[in-house]
Amino acid sequence: MPENRTATVQSPPPVSRIEWPTVILAVVIYGGFLAVTWWWQSPPVLLVVVIGAWLIAWQGSLQHEVIHGHPTRNQWTNDAIGWPPISLWLPYTIYKESHLVHHRDEYLTDPIEDPESYYLTQVAWNAMGSVGQMLSRWNTTLLGRLTIGPAVMLFVFLTQEALMILRGDRQRGMIWLRHGLGVAAVLYWVLYICGMPFWLYLFGFVYAGAALSRLRSYAEHRYADSYEERTAIVENSPLFGLLFLYNNLHVLHHERPGVPWYHIPALYRRDREALVALNGGLLYDGYLDVARRYLLTPHHDPRHPHHP
Repeated sequence: MPENRTATVQSPPPVSRIEWPTVILAVVIYGGFLAVTWWWQSPPVLLVVVIGAWLIAWQGSLQHEVIHGHPTRNQWTNDAIGWPPISLWLPYTIYKESHLVHHRDEYLTDPIEDPESYYLTQVAWNAMGSVGQMLSRWNTTLLGRLTIGPAVMLFVFLTQEALMILRGDRQRGMIWLRHGLGVAAVLYWVLYICGMPFWLYLFGFVYAGAALSRLRSYAEHRYADSYEERTAIVENSPLFGLLFLYNNLHVLHHERPGVPWYHIPALYRRDREALVALNGGLLYDGYLDVARRYLLTPHHDPRHPHHP
């Protein structure tokens, strides 16, 4: 096991019992969702898609925030804020469970131990066949991650979940039952109350929103012998930084997962030198830099080096 190194990151500022910036953000996201679905026929369809995709991805960032104990000290209240399934495909309970497992940093990128890893074992790689391997390699380019990435993710995730339920996992089945009731309510609002076509919501909101979220996660982690060097930093991205609630400064989040999103930029600026030293300089100058390096070039070999 590599030696653990800790950055000399000072303690973050204290936060109040109710973090009002996050409460306001939740109101903006859900209020914006209701507004854009209600008035979807008024603006140009392209603008509707841009706003809808942004809100779906933004809610994913909000869900990530509430998983880590924000905006109140009551986790039931936080979970209620993150639960509405406007993205349709991902039950909040499952996301919460898997993401907290992901934060065992010593296992980052491990395809068995890290549920958010994009790496594969050699056994899984061999079982994919030539077509599957070709798609997997394409999915490690940024263009591939943004185009087929959401479809690959949905297929793998939903297949795994269906197999768990078919094998008799009743707890998983109950999670999906509750999630299904929420999805039915969302679709009733979108399709019947607002009259939006299902194809527009599915592709313009859900799929495009998932693609925006894939942009965030694309270069977050890469295998290195030292697990502190497996987490990246994407600087100088104010627009996407707001969308991702500054998880682009990802090494800081893994060092201090309890820091609220609105404190991250100042804390990063204060401790930048220590954080960059901690992660071995795994640093990108904005998402255009990520695109310049990896738009058509694989970010990594899909096969994890420790699972031959």
